[in-house]
Amino acid sequence: MNLRIVPVTITAALSAALLFGGWFAYGHYGVEKPLERVAEAIPGVESAQTNSSVSEIDLKLKLSPDADLAEIYRQVQEKGADAIGGRTLKLSVEDSSSPALEKAWSQALFDVAEAMDHRKYSGVRDAMNALTKQYPGLTAATEMDDNNVYIRLRSGDAVKYVILPREPDKLGVWPNA
Repeated sequence: MNLRIVPVTITAALSAALLFGGWFAYGHYGVEKPLERVAEAIPGVESAQTNSSVSEIDLKLKLSPDADLAEIYRQVQEKGADAIGGRTLKLSVEDSSSPALEKAWSQALFDVAEAMDHRKYSGVRDAMNALTKQYPGLTAATEMDDNNVYIRLRSGDAVKYVILPREPDKLGVWPNA
């Protein structure tokens, strides 16, 4: 066999370029862009940017101050199901927080963390209600679905969005049963 090294090397390089280029193009135009278009069509979403990996899709959102985060998550899951596939959807929200909102959130953080750790999700709502009484002009909205607890704190033009992942109870066998 008399193989020439230059044609074989060029063929291998072209094949690799086509393979990885096609994979990148599919990821960008077949997954990321359609999901961004789906998200940007939902009321309350100003812009969306997607980063995807093999197991997760990170959707970075810029939202209007009155956006309903739980509804946005539900609609992205529903309308973007083909693009998401079997991967996990993770939302990251760019907010326009202020030092006053951050201070209020840090005061509620202990109660919120305790409620989440003990899976007493009504404690999150109670902590937000206590904040609104303590800080005049602050409004808080809490919502929950099967995956997350969503919090929106708003004071004037400043808005802080928080997404807290839920860990549903797992059925198991008790050792003394």
